[in-house]
Amino acid sequence: MNVSLFITRVMNTHVLKISALTLVRGRREHLINLMLSLDAQTRPPDELVIAWMQPEAHASLPDVGFPVRHVFVDGEALLLARARNAAVEAASHDGLVFLDVDCIASPTLVARYRQALVERAALYIGEVHYLAAGAVVRRPNGALDFTALAARGERHPARPTIDEHEIRPEPDHGHLWGLSFALMKADHLRAGGMDEGYVGYGGEETDYAWRLESAGVALYWVGGAMAWHQHHAVYAPPWPHFEAIIDNARRFHARWGRWCMEYWLNQFREAGAIRWSPGASDIDVVRYPSVDDIERARLPESARFG
Repeated sequence: MNVSLFITRVMNTHVLKISALTLVRGRREHLINLMLSLDAQTRPPDELVIAWMQPEAHASLPDVGFPVRHVFVDGEALLLARARNAAVEAASHDGLVFLDVDCIASPTLVARYRQALVERAALYIGEVHYLAAGAVVRRPNGALDFTALAARGERHPARPTIDEHEIRPEPDHGHLWGLSFALMKADHLRAGGMDEGYVGYGGEETDYAWRLESAGVALYWVGGAMAWHQHHAVYAPPWPHFEAIIDNARRFHARWGRWCMEYWLNQFREAGAIRWSPGASDIDVVRYPSVDDIERARLPESARFG
């Protein structure tokens, strides 16, 4: 190994600090579980930054062993890209771990992401297993039961299984998911951050992944950085986000010359709501979802995936 590279890694091992970042609108109980899981880490984050997409922070949040910083993002729309950029701007440290508020971090998640960032500045994603409703278990003392979570979580069928100590290159940046990932703040800024022109749900993460790829930031899967996704209402098709998905898909296509969110666009097409194909230059909206469409699309509480 190059001597200077070795020295740099040794120094980074001691000095790299981690800011955990999450976005919140509602989901108070989910946030509490996320905070408890970060407080139970083998190597806790050096701070948690919460970007609130609502006027006030939730009351009576857990006391944790690291600073919690708050930033507020105004707007009725779901401004996910703006909120993530605001969280990065508020972060005090160079290593960033993004966690969806629905996530519960396994005890080694922060340590594994940090170790990977020390070895190489890149974009890292860990496994996320999904929980059915009512699957989160607390011990009598209020602590999370990680053994029960590991037994009850289910891997998404479209995602790989990663060995606990593995770091695996991923050639397709389209595999980035916003539930759990890590990178250096410098790489986020070098890629231009997230495009705040994406408003509402969908598309901003894939656009971000491609911006990072264009900036030369490699993508890897990381074993041992497991998170569990807490249940919430799931819709198939995702009618509650219909207009945002259409608008954001168009924005993505205008920039990159291809479509994202094709799985959802196919669902809308099969439901007769749009005329579209992967080779199309635009999306033709035929009809908008009705209240009945939305209600019928809501999946049962036992469903983990949409």
